[in-house]
Amino acid sequence: MAMKTQLPVVCVFLNAILPCVLGEEPATDVRRRSDAPVIRSSWDDLLEGVNTPEDWKQHKAVLRQRYLRLLRDEFKPAKPSLDLRVHERAVVGGVYERRLVSYWVEEDERAHAYLAVPLNHTGRLPAVVALHGTFKQGKERAAGLVGNPGKAYLDHLAKRGYVVIAPDHFVAGHRIPPEGSYETGRFHAKHPNWTAVGKFTYEHSIAVDVLQSLDVVDGDRIGALGHSLGGHGTFFLAAYDSRIKAATSNCSASFFRHNSKVEAWSRDHWYVYFKPIRAGLLRGELPDIDFHEIISLIAPRAFLDLSALNDGDPLTQRQRVLMNMKIMDVYELENVPGNFAFYVHGRGHSVKHESRELMYGWMDAHLKPTTVTQAKRVKTPRQAGLIND
Repeated sequence: MAMKTQLPVVCVFLNAILPCVLGEEPATDVRRRSDAPVIRSSWDDLLEGVNTPEDWKQHKAVLRQRYLRLLRDEFKPAKPSLDLRVHERAVVGGVYERRLVSYWVEEDERAHAYLAVPLNHTGRLPAVVALHGTFKQGKERAAGLVGNPGKAYLDHLAKRGYVVIAPDHFVAGHRIPPEGSYETGRFHAKHPNWTAVGKFTYEHSIAVDVLQSLDVVDGDRIGALGHSLGGHGTFFLAAYDSRIKAATSNCSASFFRHNSKVEAWSRDHWYVYFKPIRAGLLRGELPDIDFHEIISLIAPRAFLDLSALNDGDPLTQRQRVLMNMKIMDVYELENVPGNFAFYVHGRGHSVKHESRELMYGWMDAHLKPTTVTQAKRVKTPRQAGLIND
């Protein structure tokens, strides 16, 4: 009995010692516990030298000025009076009225938009600026009249109780230039020192003016959302205009760094976003501000970023995860971590059902009262009045 109980001990001892005696490495397939390492990335420059909320406040002011320089905001024209006009009205499903409207954005240019106003409402309503992607008919798609119904943001949100404005991009819809949709040649000839991004951001800010001019709108509860061109249009707007209290961008394009196709931000033809930076980009020089710094200007207001790892260069899109992690640090510094979120998927350049639900839910969570969005317990039959005592 004694021999039987000792044999396993001898075997274990030999298994541990013999490899060392024979010059062999012991087995190393055992995973060892460890603390989480600090994740370093190139996006850390966002908070370099920033240690306190006061430090961030000062750095944020610097980033704001860099952003306005990128837009060439000093070259925007004087803002005209709106002179809001209604050209068409239609009741949709007995739920909301869709209006075709126009308003001045420059002294010689009127923007067109669809405006949705819910019927049978009480009190002032939250509102959303809904921005379309690179689509020739512009606002028509956002209204659900043409194209992919999954991108009919105006229709979807109006049915959820929002006043919604869906403006045409300045080279789409009612304002397509003779050269074709999204051709910016005439714009740059008219405004040689301004940028297309500065132009559409400024016009989208005027769309906020339109919403605030309506008695039915609660001017303190305005959001913005969009996909693709409308996606980066959304965060450019939210960073520019503090009246946007909640924003969400879907598949909103690649940033300047870690982008092998960065020159697309300043092409020499078709849609030219930032014409003044082209020479620098061709020399391999990037602007002094990037998307993580622009998005951080939205804080402490609410922002949700949705993106796909397979939307363009996979390595570039994986950098977006690191970028968003650093932006979260800003929201934590602002003490509002619940006002920032990001969702990463593998659905490509699309707005699938789950993405739409996240986008609309984000608007609800930040623009509607908590009494509307909080979950409620199921009533018992007695509480529901189905059983009498």
